Amino acid sequence: MRRRITIPLVATGAVVSALAVAAPAQAHGYVSGPPSRQALCAQGRVPDCGQIRYEPQSVEGPKGLRSCHAGIAQFAVLNDDSRGWPATSVGSSVTFTWTNTARHATSNWEYFIGGTRVAVFNGGGQQPGATVSHTVNLGGWSGRQKVLAVWNIADTANAFYSCVDLQVGGGGNPSPTPSPTPPAPSPTPTPTAAPTTPPAPGGTWTAGRAYQVGDQVTYGGATYRCRQAHTAIPGWEPPHVPALWTQV
Repeated sequence: MRRRITIPLVATGAVVSALAVAAPAQAHGYVSGPPSRQALCAQGRVPDCGQIRYEPQSVEGPKGLRSCHAGIAQFAVLNDDSRGWPATSVGSSVTFTWTNTARHATSNWEYFIGGTRVAVFNGGGQQPGATVSHTVNLGGWSGRQKVLAVWNIADTANAFYSCVDLQVGGGGNPSPTPSPTPPAPSPTPTPTAAPTTPPAPGGTWTAGRAYQVGDQVTYGGATYRCRQAHTAIPGWEPPHVPALWTQV
């Protein structure tokens, strides 16, 4: 007699592992006053800066670096001390102002001269404003100095870097908080024929409002057209920032 043998089938489950990828920081910022090297490039005060002229806020790299260009090859000009960067004359107390074109939770801000940290300001993990100012005592320093300012982001491994050239004790008073320096507009393509009906003005210029390329506003009795998308802040009034607005 034949015996029938039944062999049970065992289902084997596949184990799937998920790989979590950290998203890059959405924050961007740079020291606009006293003007950092990238701010000087954006203003056109230092020629032949390359791409950094159009995005001074983008010098982002891993935390812990001590370079002006965050190790980014296309921004290497910022690390070139032979370029003859203009130095701002200041007293022993200097107010540094950051312009934050996108804001992110902050660990802290640090300021270095050489290998010495001369100041640190706690960000408390909070989102900063559109501009942030810190007053740093440089009483122990004199002559020409290069200050490395670092904005450490709280929830990523990255930081933003700005180098500022100063002439400490050069007869200047403590530097006032300046108007932020907007980045120069990127080169525009060849324009097409203008529409037969121009767009209607977008009302009076207002700080805190987001503007897109082509938007029109009035300010001081004149009409201006937006050249570069941005969110307006005090100090970026149309007559003061031709990089962002052109008078119609």
